[in-house]
Amino acid sequence: MAFLQDAPQLAHPYRTDRSLRALLDRVVPSARMAALDADLDALGDYAQMAWQRVGGTTRRKPVLTQWDAWGRRVDRIELTAAWLEGPQLTTRHGVLAAGHEDNEFARMEQFARVYLYHVASEFYTCPLAMTDGAATALKTSGNKALIDRALPHFLSRDASSFWLSGQWMTENAGGSDVGSTETIARQDAEGHWRLHGRKWFSSAVVGETALALARPEGAGSGTGALALFYVETMAGDRRKPELVIDRLKEKLGTHELPTAEIHLEGLPAWPLGELANGVRQIAPMLNVTRTWNAVCAIASMARAISLARDYAQRRESFGRLLIQQPLHAQTLADMHAEFEGAFALTFEVAHLLGRVEQHIAAPHEALLLRLLTPLAKLWTGKLAEKICSEALECFGGAGYIEDTGLPQLLRDAQVYSIWEGTTNVLSLDSLRALAGDSLGALRTAIDGWLDGCTDVAAIHANRAALDAATSFIDAQQASRDGLEAGARGLAITLARCAAAALLARQATWSGASGDARPAAALRRFVGHGLLRLSTQDAGDNAVLLG
Repeated sequence: MAFLQDAPQLAHPYRTDRSLRALLDRVVPSARMAALDADLDALGDYAQMAWQRVGGTTRRKPVLTQWDAWGRRVDRIELTAAWLEGPQLTTRHGVLAAGHEDNEFARMEQFARVYLYHVASEFYTCPLAMTDGAATALKTSGNKALIDRALPHFLSRDASSFWLSGQWMTENAGGSDVGSTETIARQDAEGHWRLHGRKWFSSAVVGETALALARPEGAGSGTGALALFYVETMAGDRRKPELVIDRLKEKLGTHELPTAEIHLEGLPAWPLGELANGVRQIAPMLNVTRTWNAVCAIASMARAISLARDYAQRRESFGRLLIQQPLHAQTLADMHAEFEGAFALTFEVAHLLGRVEQHIAAPHEALLLRLLTPLAKLWTGKLAEKICSEALECFGGAGYIEDTGLPQLLRDAQVYSIWEGTTNVLSLDSLRALAGDSLGALRTAIDGWLDGCTDVAAIHANRAALDAATSFIDAQQASRDGLEAGARGLAITLARCAAAALLARQATWSGASGDARPAAALRRFVGHGLLRLSTQDAGDNAVLLG
């Protein structure tokens, strides 16, 4: 019989994830682990089932039906199986509710759930992130009427009462520059606000609610004149007629996620707060949604590496298994070390977010969160693309074949560096964070994370890279253009310094129990280099681009 290659199998994402289990053992009190462990185990079971299902179906996209058989406008969206299962999984395992508990570890425990659920969810986690951000923005607004109305639905543990929220910010003229928003908010004869305009990119149009930016009629131009509004999309079991879905987007990846272009034709809306400074009102949700983005990015890395490792133990080439081939093993180990650094940084951001939200953070930790959130988001986004691409190469030609389910990993990974701010947008945001004393806060934190570390080379490399970053900032103070041109390299350097120090902390803790993996990851990660500073002559830009 002709040879048939075994397909890669997905190891249980929770039971076999040493990085996650070691983190939880170190951080989360044992008294809280029993309930958490049950949820994580169940989400790992679901992930395995979903991976098997990918190989048995070609259904990848939602379908929009705009008109019924009798000419009535319905704008009905048929979803994939994972999306139909989303409300039950989300509420049963507290994927959103857990993050809003009154506990220091709430965010850490929530994002452990997200990490395991994300890939299997087929990006149902996107509207979950938007909903989490909306819940945070509502709580910050102090708008009691809207809090009482929406928050119990957003954080429900009952699928029958659970609501999703979208974010309707992006328009043709704007993109990241939301100051170009053209949506207008007008008051009707009864004094109720209604939104009129076109939203070009709406990622959670199937949700029951959304937060939308609009310019109150008569307000001035610019970002400061925008207001933030809460809207509801459904009238019973029908979509409100003032919300018209023009079409679903055809995207490179995230095919299962119904992203829409919509028109608002007088959709009822309620201001969250003042009728201005809407972008400022969005700010509280950015730490939340950017953390979701980073967690989902490392989840994709973990999935890609897990499948590549399993395949390497099944695929024989030139008389040996791939895992026994020195160069292939080196490649996999390099990928894993980078992932370990990204994992450490991302979950530190999750922990800091919980501490800040619970008002128990040390003075430097709020500054640290402000800096590390954009750093983690931008770096993990770019790294996910790189690792998922490398993983596909580990499968040879099979990694390029659609019905293996593998190419989807790379297509989907591209979105992490785009959503919630592109790499350049986040790099410039990190410069704004550095305008305070965030760099001092980072140095303070790194000194603490390195305490007890016995890897002298790692300590030296970290401090040398931090000194080089500080010198770069000082040298560019007289040239804002130079500082901005080097912002990406600076941001990735600082992210890698933080990640290396966090790996050192985990290695110190794990080494005491005989687990040598984090120390090996630290050595390999530092060996890849921490510095990514760009010192290119900006004048060459004009020559190259002219």
